[in-house]
Amino acid sequence: MLNPLTALIVDDEKESRDSLRHFITKYCEGVTVKGEAQNIKEAMELIARYEPDVVFLDVEMPFGNAFDLLEQLDTIRFETIFVTAYSQYAMQALNMSASYYLLKPIDIDELVASVDRIREKQSEKNKLQNARVLIDNFQVENKQLHKVVLPVLDGFEVVRVKDVIHCKANDNFTEFYLEGGKKKMICRPLKFYEELLEPYDFLRVHKSHLVNLQYVTKYHKGKGGRLTMSNGNEVDVAPARKQSLLNRF
Repeated sequence: MLNPLTALIVDDEKESRDSLRHFITKYCEGVTVKGEAQNIKEAMELIARYEPDVVFLDVEMPFGNAFDLLEQLDTIRFETIFVTAYSQYAMQALNMSASYYLLKPIDIDELVASVDRIREKQSEKNKLQNARVLIDNFQVENKQLHKVVLPVLDGFEVVRVKDVIHCKANDNFTEFYLEGGKKKMICRPLKFYEELLEPYDFLRVHKSHLVNLQYVTKYHKGKGGRLTMSNGNEVDVAPARKQSLLNRF
């Protein structure tokens, strides 16, 4: 038998709330929607009243967004599933923090999968940490000081972007090489981190390599050439990506 979950829906659009409530009731076994809110003030009151297991939270609302709501909470004792129409900035922030999110219009399979993942991972530490990373990233202007949540085999780790020297593909995993000689095997493909970290001065220089340009110490000429990174590792540059690299310098 599935563990029962209580839920709240926070969205300024009544049609969206009605649709999501219908999907949750029909397709998410064991999930009870205890209340709905159309703004941050109402959401705060409902969270205090019901102490939900999960909050379905619209990213953009009048008079404040989802992150404003989370920032006002002293303690986050629930999982959050963000609901958003596509916004590149919001999506990047959610991916950096390894948060759960759904795109409008809601895909039923994605909704059910999000609820299932929350059931599998009901850790107080994870709830607080992922939300905290999300809030911290929005408050820090220097992107290299932003944090990223890295899912590892036995949980997750939080690192600052500035501590990532380079990444290497390893089948469907990614090896992260960090400051201080640390190395982490991450349970996601390199393509995911290429898209996520590109705005943070990272560049895919080879099908197997993604580098933080802040840590390139030398370029060696060749058909594609190779890079020496600050940790002493050498990284091959694909001929087709050579010019993109040189343009950055």
